[in-house]
Amino acid sequence: TLIGTVDLKYDDVSYATVHQSAFLRCGMMPVQPIKELWWFKIGASEERVYYYDPTSVDAALMKRARRSSRDNTSLEIYPTQLSDEGEYKCRIVVWDNTGNSTEPSVPISKEARMMLKVNVPPEKVEITHLTSGRNLSLRCKSEGAKPPADILWTKTSPDGVETEIPDLTKVREIEPAGELYDTAEQIFYQLQENEMIAKISCVVRHHNTNTTIYKNITFVSPAIQNALKVTMQRFAEPVLYSSIENQDGQDNKAGLVKISADPGFKVPYNTSVTLKASAPGVYPEPRYLWWVGDQTGIAGRELHIDNLEEDKSYYVLAENPLGRVVLEVPVHITTSDYSQWNDSSRDGDVIVDDTTGGLDTGAIIGIVIGALIAVFFIGFAVWYWTIRDGTHVFSPKKEKPHTIDEETIPFRSTDKPLLRTISTQTLEGRRSRREPSI
Repeated sequence: TLIGTVDLKYDDVSYATVHQSAFLRCGMMPVQPIKELWWFKIGASEERVYYYDPTSVDAALMKRARRSSRDNTSLEIYPTQLSDEGEYKCRIVVWDNTGNSTEPSVPISKEARMMLKVNVPPEKVEITHLTSGRNLSLRCKSEGAKPPADILWTKTSPDGVETEIPDLTKVREIEPAGELYDTAEQIFYQLQENEMIAKISCVVRHHNTNTTIYKNITFVSPAIQNALKVTMQRFAEPVLYSSIENQDGQDNKAGLVKISADPGFKVPYNTSVTLKASAPGVYPEPRYLWWVGDQTGIAGRELHIDNLEEDKSYYVLAENPLGRVVLEVPVHITTSDYSQWNDSSRDGDVIVDDTTGGLDTGAIIGIVIGALIAVFFIGFAVWYWTIRDGTHVFSPKKEKPHTIDEETIPFRSTDKPLLRTISTQTLEGRRSRREPSI
């Protein structure tokens, strides 16, 4: 633009990124001595931003403004704020003597107007998702950008190949938020059978600020430690199987299935237990199925067991479109309904304490041995006196040594000789049985 004999070089519109440097060009061609330099921001009134007088004053009325080192007349603002956007005017006063050095110089004022546009990159990117089997509903939102950001979706295979997801299933919304804009885009995607995806990415691109932001959803299948591939009647194909007793819990790998038990995996008899499964980092969110024995499975993250009476092993399936695993969860009984009475006897519903009065084992053994010795001596005394009496009363008859004649030896049922006879025969029988051991 030519103004008089001075050519001012400026841009109608200049662009800057918030928090970075803004450059407003206003240069002279040819360069002439400057008498004054003014910069104004045009609004309801002209707000002075910068003033320069080569003889005495170099004043930045806006603390973030300064003369550019490129040509000494352009303006730089750093750091740029969103409020800096608007129309600016530069005024340059130069000395003009029309090439005649003998005439006094005349001040000539030159002006130019320009716009400053301040761009703002996205401040925040969020991604939310819902899953139902192989059906995915993903929503990505970019907040606080100016102008609005663009969103596209990509998927990456396990070997690192990234491809864009077509636009056929996308829904886009742009909402103003003051001077900024929020952009949201929703995508509906169905995982194909045996399709392996490492991640799906929401790619937010802001061309005005040369900004690209990736927000990823990483696909992770459920995992267990020390797994074996086994065949189970419930499933048509082999599954990865392990027990919680083989899970050390030290692996920080994403996707490990974890089981918790309330109040614990070892409980007293007749205690209720709640088992809970989780799989941090697994995506899509797995479904869970619990069962014991050949019973019908119960779906859900938690399994409630009422009044456990014996050791049992429960099984839980964790499955998402990428894979499935089965964990065995043993729950043990620590005491039975009667084992708690280890040092007491039970008579009906009455608990009878041990009557040893706190005697130690040695004292009890001594008492038992003493009682046995006493019984032995008493028995020996009875045996001895019985044998002695029987010898004097009965002498075998020579003519009939083994026959009792009722006519020659009359007696009543209460006579003592009969009792002695029975006693003598009994003891003799005992003696005859002991003889082989002598």
